[in-house]
Amino acid sequence: MPHVQWSLQDAKNRFSSVVESARRGEPQIVTKRGIPAVVVLAAEEYERLQQVENLHRPTFKEHLLAMPVDDGEFERMDVMPREVHL
Repeated sequence: MPHVQWSLQDAKNRFSSVVESARRGEPQIVTKRGIPAVVVLAAEEYERLQQVENLHRPTFKEHLLAMPVDDGEFERMDVMPREVHL
């Protein structure tokens, strides 16, 4: 789906058009100095994206369990602290 880009000034001047296009399911990209700054989406699409993101977000427990474990593959070096004279 092609995205429509608006300069910030044009988006301000035609905000009703930006909103109506977004409500029809056409994301509207607003640029500032030629660089994409924000995307205007329909509220329903935003909510859908939030739900998708939450489905894929691991719990804290899952995050901890996914951490690598020391299976002894790497040999630990025994390093003695150096002597310090004060």
